[in-house]
Amino acid sequence: MKDISQELSVLRDEIDDIDSELVKLLAKRRQVTSKVGALKSTVGMPIYAPEREAALLKMRRTQAEQEGINPDVIEDVLRRLMRDSYSSQDESGYRCVNPNCKEVIVVGGQGQLGAIFVDLFKRSEYTVHVIEKDDWDYSEAILAKASVVIVAVPIRLTAMIIQRLNSLPDDCILADVTSIKESPLYEMMRAHNGPVVGLHPMFGPDVSGLIKQTIITCEGRGAAQYQWLLEQFKVWGATIYPVSAYEHDRAMAMVQVMRHFSTIAYGYHLMTEGADLQQLVDMSSPIYRLELIMVGRLFAQDPVLYSDIIFANSDNVAMMKRFAYRFLELLEDVEMGDKEAFVAMFNQVSEWFGDYADIFLAESKTMLLKANEIK
Repeated sequence: MKDISQELSVLRDEIDDIDSELVKLLAKRRQVTSKVGALKSTVGMPIYAPEREAALLKMRRTQAEQEGINPDVIEDVLRRLMRDSYSSQDESGYRCVNPNCKEVIVVGGQGQLGAIFVDLFKRSEYTVHVIEKDDWDYSEAILAKASVVIVAVPIRLTAMIIQRLNSLPDDCILADVTSIKESPLYEMMRAHNGPVVGLHPMFGPDVSGLIKQTIITCEGRGAAQYQWLLEQFKVWGATIYPVSAYEHDRAMAMVQVMRHFSTIAYGYHLMTEGADLQQLVDMSSPIYRLELIMVGRLFAQDPVLYSDIIFANSDNVAMMKRFAYRFLELLEDVEMGDKEAFVAMFNQVSEWFGDYADIFLAESKTMLLKANEIK
């Protein structure tokens, strides 16, 4: 066999030089994106510009094809770079949408979710106060000057806390950030005659900012008066999704409650079956590894949080029972060896998903490639 070690060494040195130049270019790019963030913050422009991002990706995909490079690779690299650039821009301050706002009060502001809002309001130079369980004896004077009060406490405590907020200024915005909306909105409307809005941040406590994050809003009262608050969320990079409280809770029963419950049940099943997790990881395909990751991720978090979500609404029990019934219904087809019934059901659901089936297939391929890189 021909000795190629010398030629290989030369080529590898060339690759190392190119990689080094790439790192320098990326550092230069990050310096520029940081300047972009600082410039945007002076006029209050949102950091995330979806039209600009889409146009950039389209341009570079076309260029990649012309250069004979896989456009998917270039898009993947650019998306990672953009995530980093959003992070660098997020280090800048944010415009204060309402300089006339007196004080923002976050009840439970030392908690994981509440702390995110405390940080963002402070970075927009609002005066922020936090009220925790030991602060109620001194809270009356603070609440009397509030322009915004956000309740960020566990679900089981939300109604009790809201009921104590019955003497807020008439123009104060009262909001909550729990994952259910009908009950908190009802309590807020009873306790306060001013503007009321229900908020559900669709992200966990591990986010560093709101760029590309969604906040669901449920109208209570005085939408015109709390519009500036929603605009402030947009300046921070969030997408606002308005929906009624009833629709929200119905959707969350499927998006959160049923999903969390199913995941917990699966983890419980793995444990009671005595599964060897390392063996499962070693033998898993990328898709199953992703499933294990999601199961493990849940059990790495606070069990009280998930119990609060699942136990918050007794109506969820009926839906989870329907899910269990359908599970057993399909299991009966398997037990009876009725493949035709199983395939008919599969085709029926596939037709119901429609175009989303292909969309989700394409998206999952991207995620699976990333999951495979973790190994």
